[in-house]
Amino acid sequence: METFTRIITACYEKGCSDLHMSGDHPLVCRKDGEVFFQKQHVLSPQYLDQLAEKILNQRQKQQLREQWSTDLALSVAGKRLRMNVFSSHRGVSMAVRFLPAAIPDLESLNLHPSLKDFCAMKSGLLLICGSTGSGKTTTIAALINEINRSRPCHVVTLEDPIEYLFTSRNAFIEQRELGKHFHSYQQGLLDVLRQAPDVIVVGEMRAPETIQLALDAAESGHLVIATMHAGSHEETVHRMCSLALPVSAEHTRLQLSQSLAGIVNQQLTYMPKLRFSVPVLSVLRNSRATATLIRDNKLSQLDSMLETCKGKGMFTFAAYREDYLAGKTDFRQPALLNAQASSPVPQEFSSRAFDYNAQPGQRPEAGQAGSPAAAAMSAFDLPSEDIDDYILELERRSS
Repeated sequence: METFTRIITACYEKGCSDLHMSGDHPLVCRKDGEVFFQKQHVLSPQYLDQLAEKILNQRQKQQLREQWSTDLALSVAGKRLRMNVFSSHRGVSMAVRFLPAAIPDLESLNLHPSLKDFCAMKSGLLLICGSTGSGKTTTIAALINEINRSRPCHVVTLEDPIEYLFTSRNAFIEQRELGKHFHSYQQGLLDVLRQAPDVIVVGEMRAPETIQLALDAAESGHLVIATMHAGSHEETVHRMCSLALPVSAEHTRLQLSQSLAGIVNQQLTYMPKLRFSVPVLSVLRNSRATATLIRDNKLSQLDSMLETCKGKGMFTFAAYREDYLAGKTDFRQPALLNAQASSPVPQEFSSRAFDYNAQPGQRPEAGQAGSPAAAAMSAFDLPSEDIDDYILELERRSS
């Protein structure tokens, strides 16, 4: 661990965003979007085997053996990391993402200040979308930070893994990790509804049950913030409807048109004049026109509607560049977050009341192809009393 700690500290101090470690190959660092080889530093496959043995818990080791990859987040020498450990032709390889020392806020990420409007909402579904590595998780962290600063409320997060550790201020924040604190997003959402939340954060929506539960929760008086892999508003809505439970896509469109708060599509774009990357957004807010287009399945018209709604907190990617980024003068360099003093990181606690290595009877993504859940409405595959409790809870909150 001593060698690993030195490597992490050196990369962190140089402002690297990513580190790649592969056996008998120079370390590879990414800074400002560019990749650099550290030819003087080469780790052996045996060392990476030993490192994996030290940093992974039993559940993660089993997942690595069975699925050939696993995700984790950990702190090393006071630095917070997100890691993917996986199998490659060189043996065990590792991809490391450096997380800021301080919890980011919207200003430090150079995001549009109108995103604060979403944080004040009492209910609705807010989707943060983009490709892998576009900064979705960091944007959500900034939104939670804003809620924590401005609202006395109860926030519950369902994450995979927990990346940013929050300290409760105005908001009471509870963080749960997939595979460690709950076995599936489906069960995690059912749990949350019994915990009197005001804001629910869902790491990613992939399974039909997760999408349906998130829509129901948003419709019944909760602000739900979730991520999806999608590149446009049209693709986001299409994916939600195509992945939803097989009741009908029409029903999902109707429910989404009523409960949607907004969709934020995000791209990370390197700006040569700044010499670092900034998020470029396309922001869709629910309105009478938005709801009508979603309900009537006229998704191809969403972008043209955005063009006519300038000045109302909606942007296409092009308008965001021209109307916001082009006129912005006080950009914050993300790497400076690493140099900022942060409040003490809350400690994680492992209770003897739980078996953290226990394997669920059902895999975490209960709606994947090949599972019984993907076949029909009986996909919920939960005890009937749990479903009854869930429905009663929704009815109580709606009344």
